[in-house]
Amino acid sequence: MQRLIVAAGAMVLAALVALSAFAQSAPPSEAARKAELKAAWQAASQAGTDGPSDITLIDQGSLKLPADHFFVPKSEGLRLLRALGNVVDDATFVGLVLGKRQNDQWMVVIRHIKEGYIKEDDAKNWNADDLLKNISAGVEHANQDRAARGFPEMQVIGWIEPPTYDANAHRLVWSLLGKDKGEADDAPKNVNYNTYALGRDGYFSLNLLSGSDRIANDKAVAHELLSDLSYNPGKRYEDFSASTDRIAEYGLLALVGGVAAKKLGLLALAGAFVLKFAKLIIFGVVGAGAAIMNFFRRKPRSDNAGGAA
Repeated sequence: MQRLIVAAGAMVLAALVALSAFAQSAPPSEAARKAELKAAWQAASQAGTDGPSDITLIDQGSLKLPADHFFVPKSEGLRLLRALGNVVDDATFVGLVLGKRQNDQWMVVIRHIKEGYIKEDDAKNWNADDLLKNISAGVEHANQDRAARGFPEMQVIGWIEPPTYDANAHRLVWSLLGKDKGEADDAPKNVNYNTYALGRDGYFSLNLLSGSDRIANDKAVAHELLSDLSYNPGKRYEDFSASTDRIAEYGLLALVGGVAAKKLGLLALAGAFVLKFAKLIIFGVVGAGAAIMNFFRRKPRSDNAGGAA
C-alpha cells in the first residue's frame, strides 16, 4: 500500500505542478479542479485493495490481482477518472488497477459491457485502415465533451498494435497511438493498450493507459491482467446457449471500431489526460505539491477494503 501511495502521490503532484504553472492566468475553476483531483486520489487510496488478492468483478467473474497492483472500486474510480477529465459510462465501469511500484505510470480501466454474446466470425477479416477511420470519428465526437469541460482535445495518430484475436481464449488485443491536439510531433505520445475478454453475456474491457516511451514494458501488465481475469462458471464464452441467450447487435469487429467506438466513447483515449501529467514527474515538486506529498506518505491503513465492484 505504501508504494502505491507514493506512486499515486507522484502522479497527483505532477498534475498540480502542471496546473500551478498557469494558475495566475487560469480561471477560478482551476483551483476547484486541483482540489477535486487531490480529494479523488485520497478517496481512491482509502477504498482500494492491495494485491495479491482476488477481486470480484460484479456478477461475471474475478481478477487475481498480482502483487504490486492496487484495485480501486467503482465509485472512487469514477470520481478519479472524472477529476482527470474522462468521459465515463457509469453503467459499464467496474474499477481501476494501478501500479504500486515507484516508477509505475500506468492505469488500467476495467469495464463490463453486458450487451449479449459477441460473434467472432469477422475476426478473420480485419481491415486496419477502415478501423482506424472509425475510431478517429469516435474520438472527434468525444472531443466535444472534453472541449466543453475545458480539457484538451485528443487526436488519433495510428496503430501501436493492429487488432489480434485469440480464438481459443476469446481474447482481443489492439493499441493506438494518440496525442493532444496541437502537441508537438516529437513529444512523448499517449498509448491506449486495449484488451478484451469475451463472455456469455458480453465482454470485459481492460484498457491500459500508458505512453509511447513506456509501452514496450507496460504492455506486459495488460497481458498479465487479461490472463488473470476469469469468468464464473455459467458466464464463460463457451457457456453460450443459442436457444436462450441474447446475441449482441454487433460482432467482434465493432469492439475495435464502428459501433463500439461511437457508442461506448473510447474511454481510454479520454484518459490520456493522466499521462500528460505523468510525464512531468521528472521535473520535481514545487509549491502546493509538498503538502500533497505529505498526505500520500502517511501511514497506510491496517485494514483491507473489499474488492467487489
